[in-house]
Amino acid sequence: MTDVVMPQMGESIVEGTLTKWLKKPGEKVERDEPLFEISTDKVDTEIPSPAAGTLTEVMVQEGQTVGINTVVARIDDGAGATAAPPAPQLAVQQSESPAQETIEPTTAPEQVEETVPSGPLSPLVRKMVRENNIDLARVRGTGAGGRITKQDVEAYLAQQAAPPAAAAPRPAAPPPPVPPAPVIAPLPVASQAKTRIEPMSTMRQKIAEHMVLSKRTSPHVTTIHRVDMTKVAKMRDRHKATFQANYGFGLTYLPFVIRASVVALRQYPLLNASLDGNNIIYHNDVNIGIAVALENGLIVPVIRAADEKNVLGLQRAVVDLATRARSRQLKPDEVVGGTFSITNFGSFGSLVGTPIINQPQVAILGVGTVDKTPVVIDDAIAIRSICHLSLSFDHRLVDGALADQFMTRIKQVLEGWSEEAL
Repeated sequence: MTDVVMPQMGESIVEGTLTKWLKKPGEKVERDEPLFEISTDKVDTEIPSPAAGTLTEVMVQEGQTVGINTVVARIDDGAGATAAPPAPQLAVQQSESPAQETIEPTTAPEQVEETVPSGPLSPLVRKMVRENNIDLARVRGTGAGGRITKQDVEAYLAQQAAPPAAAAPRPAAPPPPVPPAPVIAPLPVASQAKTRIEPMSTMRQKIAEHMVLSKRTSPHVTTIHRVDMTKVAKMRDRHKATFQANYGFGLTYLPFVIRASVVALRQYPLLNASLDGNNIIYHNDVNIGIAVALENGLIVPVIRAADEKNVLGLQRAVVDLATRARSRQLKPDEVVGGTFSITNFGSFGSLVGTPIINQPQVAILGVGTVDKTPVVIDDAIAIRSICHLSLSFDHRLVDGALADQFMTRIKQVLEGWSEEAL
């Protein structure tokens, strides 16, 4: 028998929410086959099975939050063991994510009560049904398999709120000698406030907690430097078609910035450190966390040993981690162990930002968009590719002078980029 536990998905993570089971009790599962999905402030991903066998017992329901290393299920991996009969169907609680707020249709011919429907309803849908006294038999489900979604309930409420066509008023007395004023039909009384209340996803809640914790822990200071990326831009233009043809992905500005950051981190190791009480922990490895925007949040997978990779290796790592992050294929150890983070908000058109430190690190680099800008060079106006880099740092450990020296080194590497550094 193999215990399946809630994994730790980050240094500061002490719990996780099990959002969905991908297997049911009694079903066969292969080793490394996706078994369930979890959500934390670090990652929203699928967790693979630790062994092959039969899922015999599920101890944690969907939507339940438990501490790391908590046993959530057991797998019978014994050779020739008889599969246990299917466990009773769990009265699971659906995830609070809007995309999953559906009501499973019942297969038994039971009469569904109007205000207290049976089945695994999400908290939001259950609340809507209860407060509006809805008969679900009157609601048409448009989800998979005829499921009734939150949008179906909202459409039903809107239909019920629509006023019937008002008949033209008949005069009670002969019209006065003067022409009557135009009759204005009364506006229908709104059945609901012009707001929509939706619970935050587990990932959004954890991100909020982590951001508040970081601001409360570290006194943030941000320094901004303007960098001439013209040499990098010209080199990128020369090689991006080759990258696409040979490797199947394009060449962006991000791996150049990562490479320059690695050089600066080796020269100024305090930016690659962390604090533990009154002790400074200097990390020998340079592990760069790369912020990846998801549909419902943000995740920071880690490029390990980034100082051992060239631009090609860094670009390949960025593409791989970002792709698997958005498809929920990251492994637990790929979101831990970062020593320095980079966030590329320039990919969304932002010029400059002041990012929040990813604890327990002491600094994070923000990369703005690269724009062609008129600048003065030797008393003449020239068009250059300009990017603004912003460094948010923990002023408990890093002083402004050191932060600016670190940024100046990054600037020197990028502005003096050579073909050999590719």
